[in-house]
Amino acid sequence: MAEAYPYLKALHIIFMVTWFAGLFYIPRLFMYHIEALEKPSPEKEILSKQLALMTKRLWYIITWPSLVLCSIFAFALLYIKYTLVHMPWMQVKLGFVILLYLYHIRCHFIFKKLQRNESKYSTNFMRIWNEGSTIILFAVVFLVILQNAFNWIYGVGGILGLGVLLMLGIKFYKKVREKNPEA
Repeated sequence: MAEAYPYLKALHIIFMVTWFAGLFYIPRLFMYHIEALEKPSPEKEILSKQLALMTKRLWYIITWPSLVLCSIFAFALLYIKYTLVHMPWMQVKLGFVILLYLYHIRCHFIFKKLQRNESKYSTNFMRIWNEGSTIILFAVVFLVILQNAFNWIYGVGGILGLGVLLMLGIKFYKKVREKNPEA
């Protein structure tokens, strides 16, 4: 079983990348769909139909299967090296993975509403929401590479700092768009 470990790890990483690709792109499609719902007819109907189709394909052909396969390979890796679960860095990483599952599920609820052309969110909310998976990715990658549940003051400070930088970037982009709607 140990000789299979590197292959399972490679597959886990591949499907983690495709899962994150889906999670990075889906809020952008949500944002475009919300913008389309604000357009006049017939542009609204044409764009909404196309964006619903694109979102459905991304969600069910790439994102959900990637989550399932990434998880299967992760559980197989933990089965082979079960002692990893007792390491503090792995416990913190698994906490972030749980947050990622919750993020994914919340995206699914947003997806279902937008498939019916319903939305209670603004495009600005979606820009901020889009950064949730980025913050989780940073945390998970640093935990895996450094393999320690590093000093919480620096770790939490770094994640919060990243969040602040992302929010400032979003505000800056919003101002650019207000000045130049084509940006």
